[in-house]
Amino acid sequence: MRSKRGMLLTGAVAGVLSLVAGSVVYSHCQIPCGIYGDETRFDVMAEHITTIEKSMNQIVELSAADKPNMNQLVRWVNNKEAHADELTEIVTYYFMAQRIKPAEPTNKAAHDRYVYQLTLLHRMMVEAMKAKQTTDLQHVQTLRSLLTAFEKAYMDREHGHTH
Repeated sequence: MRSKRGMLLTGAVAGVLSLVAGSVVYSHCQIPCGIYGDETRFDVMAEHITTIEKSMNQIVELSAADKPNMNQLVRWVNNKEAHADELTEIVTYYFMAQRIKPAEPTNKAAHDRYVYQLTLLHRMMVEAMKAKQTTDLQHVQTLRSLLTAFEKAYMDREHGHTH
């Protein structure tokens, strides 16, 4: 038989865990709620890229110190990786899973546009992965260029795209 103290402690731990687990927020729920806006997603993606860049710069700076602060170094590495993951999550779960609609190959213009958008998004995913593995700022520049190209391709209203 458990003691009252043990039961109370177990209940408190379970309560804290459910509170923490219940407070996790994801970027999108994959239901047609209409809450999230495309323009906001582009702003958030740009913010993630800037954060990856700042993290890379901090990692390089901290690593160059005579006695690197390993705790801060680890924190910046974790930060860089988390923002690369969040960027990838928006690319996959928001744009690829929900917003980019397949186009029939018989409609050449629509299909070419579809393939181009998917190609840009895939390249962003690869660059985000590479940014996790290094502090090479070229990946940040490439991510920015890809984001600009994707935003233009995605928001292009001339082709009847009205996101």
